[in-house]
Amino acid sequence: MPRRRASIASVLLLALALAAQLAWRAWVPVPGIGAAALSPAPAPAALRLAGLGEDAALARLAMLILQAQDAQAGGAQPLRALDYARVAQWLDLALALDPRGRYPLVAASQVYAAVPDPTRVRVMLAFVERAFDADPTARWPWLAQAALIARHRLHDLPLARRYARALRLRAGIAAPAWARQLEAFVLEDMDEPAAARAVIGALLAGGQVTDPNELRFLARRLDELNVRKPAAAARRTVPAARSAPGL
Repeated sequence: MPRRRASIASVLLLALALAAQLAWRAWVPVPGIGAAALSPAPAPAALRLAGLGEDAALARLAMLILQAQDAQAGGAQPLRALDYARVAQWLDLALALDPRGRYPLVAASQVYAAVPDPTRVRVMLAFVERAFDADPTARWPWLAQAALIARHRLHDLPLARRYARALRLRAGIAAPAWARQLEAFVLEDMDEPAAARAVIGALLAGGQVTDPNELRFLARRLDELNVRKPAAAARRTVPAARSAPGL
């Protein structure tokens, strides 16, 4: 019990110290300098030593420090002004301290990935992919969102397919059917019906889909793709015939 009280007291003291530092940086302007640059994230081991076991509280503090960058030098700092490599460091830190926490993943996919800068968006999607690799069954929702961002906002279909393929192969039954079927839809967007048929066939044969409605939907999609196969082949022969001399 005394150790528990000492641990809580240590975290509270650390929180007060960090809050005081942030308040000082927010209210005291530095001559000739605008918003302060985001500092590198400390090592998780160092914070664990200071927190004496209160890792979840330290993870929340790490997120507060990161978000405090939006209010410096008396005004708001646009997200595109942040060093996203360091943003990813702080997100990695928060997730390392509290692996069950969702806040870093939500912030990455819904806040920091909302910036209209493809390079910065890719940094956030890479963070989400690393997080998914560490715990696919718990973190599949954010990789699914990353796949949709890559597909619809970045228009990077190969990247979207990579994320969707990871969902199908690694998330297992923890992910719903629509997430596991996402790869097939991306392949259709890429005009690769043969690969889409292979993915749907694997889903049907692998036993991952058990709902009768979903099975019927996949079977219908497979039939549609099989119909498209000869039609696409016929379309490819038409331009060649029309280009012949005299036609």
